[in-house]
Amino acid sequence: MLELRLSTTAGKVALSCDQNQTASLQTLRRQFYSASSLSNSEFEISLDEFLVNLRQLAGWAKFDTDFRWQDELRKLVESNARDAEIVQARLSAGEDTFATLAVLKVGMRHDLLTDFQKTNIQKLLSMAHSANFSVPGAGKTRVTLAVFAARRLTNTVARMLVVCPKAAFESWISESAECFQENPLRVAVMDTGIPPIADIILVNYERLPDARATLIGWLRMQPAMLVLDEAHRMKLGPAGAWGAACLSLGPYAAHRMILTGTPAPNGATDLENLFNFVWPGQGRKSVANALRDNNLVTASKLLRPLFCRTTKSDLNLPLVSVRVRRIVLPPLHRELYNALLGQFSGSFRGGEGDIESLGKVLLYLLMAATSPALIATGASRHEPLAYRIPPLSPPKGSSLSDLMRDLPQYELPPKYMEVLQIVSENAALGRKTLVWSTFVRNLRSLESLLLRFKPALVHGGSVDRADQLQKFRSDPDCFVLLSNPATLGEGVSLHHECHDAVYVDRDFSAGRYLQSLDRIHRLGLAPDVQTNIYVLVAEATIDEIIEQRLAAKLEFMGGVLDDPAVIELADLIEEPSESIGMDRKDRNELLQYLAKNAAH
Repeated sequence: MLELRLSTTAGKVALSCDQNQTASLQTLRRQFYSASSLSNSEFEISLDEFLVNLRQLAGWAKFDTDFRWQDELRKLVESNARDAEIVQARLSAGEDTFATLAVLKVGMRHDLLTDFQKTNIQKLLSMAHSANFSVPGAGKTRVTLAVFAARRLTNTVARMLVVCPKAAFESWISESAECFQENPLRVAVMDTGIPPIADIILVNYERLPDARATLIGWLRMQPAMLVLDEAHRMKLGPAGAWGAACLSLGPYAAHRMILTGTPAPNGATDLENLFNFVWPGQGRKSVANALRDNNLVTASKLLRPLFCRTTKSDLNLPLVSVRVRRIVLPPLHRELYNALLGQFSGSFRGGEGDIESLGKVLLYLLMAATSPALIATGASRHEPLAYRIPPLSPPKGSSLSDLMRDLPQYELPPKYMEVLQIVSENAALGRKTLVWSTFVRNLRSLESLLLRFKPALVHGGSVDRADQLQKFRSDPDCFVLLSNPATLGEGVSLHHECHDAVYVDRDFSAGRYLQSLDRIHRLGLAPDVQTNIYVLVAEATIDEIIEQRLAAKLEFMGGVLDDPAVIELADLIEEPSESIGMDRKDRNELLQYLAKNAAH
């Protein structure tokens, strides 16, 4: 007898047999390239390879026709096969079609659903597992609640587990209360080691690795729907702690769904990992086949049956104006930047694999492009720079370290001057401005510079986040909000109060950039609202390398999603990581940049 079950190792399947059949098992093991022996009577293989190469099990049938399947693994194989047939039928039809389903009588307020949301619900219900890549503000939470209610109505699921950022808890709770007023659902946050008793449990990604075993047991008790909200956070797949935990939970869910407006922030690998959660084996294969020797238009058509997406054009939002402002560094700033670049280039001995060191070099260069003084040691890493106005003339013969430390006394960084001008002009018109920067010290320094505009400040260490957001929204004298995309790039809507944003700097994370853009450009804008985005790029600095890489990523993402709005952002110009959103191509570009400057 051959026993097949999900391994305790994420993303793997274990195959075992009786002691008298070990020779046959070892013959079968050699048919799988990812196989690793646990004993003479048991081996493991990757779930991907197992699902894609099920035909290899015919080799065992030559010796024994007795198979014992773990129930969850059998259901995983069957649902994947059903979805594969549906996708193939749609592709054969030459268009993205699906049957119209009478599924909206689910005890939910129908008047809350738009036509495009109803269309998405029908498509999502037409497959055993699903992906919703609609832009922020398109109502992915509400659509998911409708899908859950419809599946409960047919008794295919009893409850739902939602993995999401903490910032999204409030939205899930409030949306559930609004959508199910007649038949309220119990929604609870898992904030201890024990899952609460509820119809919908919310858990954040950070808690997931430690809660994995408990949640697997919870999923096995009753058929459940597993939803990954802001699913790009597990884009590293098995290489990341969050991705590995999600992949472990996935096979135990009766239905899996991912929600994200930025499914491929760094390219095809991100998309493969997301699809591989929804459709293990087949998902990765579908992406690889679509992108192999195909242009993005063809790839988009091949992948379209696997997901639904509401674009900004579908929402009829007014256009956003993205303007790049080229910044010329003043002489002393240029001298310091070049000196620091040469020093980093000459001293960096790591290779492509030394991601942590390369990430630190990137951070230093980003700081130096704004102000080399940000690198200088202060009383704390968040200490604002004490700029003097008007600038003084630097003494001759000053050392590099002295000039870095004292630079604020000699020059006001041109990026700061640009921010001051934009905020001032907007304030004179009664418009509020959102200012983004990667660095808290940057934000604190700008806070001092913009004091007369009563700035609000939100960063990772803020303990009064809600108060600061309320100040920005409601205080008529507060004309600027200072924040970083890693903290405020998701889960917050500011489009009613603010229509102007400035990026002092950006990193390689295309997903975080797009998410942050959507804080002020989302559903609910009046048709006559003008949204302005200003991107500051210091000439002949690391800013230009990042600009080029982001453009390439946005072009890929927009092409594979068939979304012209994303591609236009490229033409105009996630999971915490020390690589600052860098993928392999980003690292190669940065290494070439360092090597080129080391030679000079």
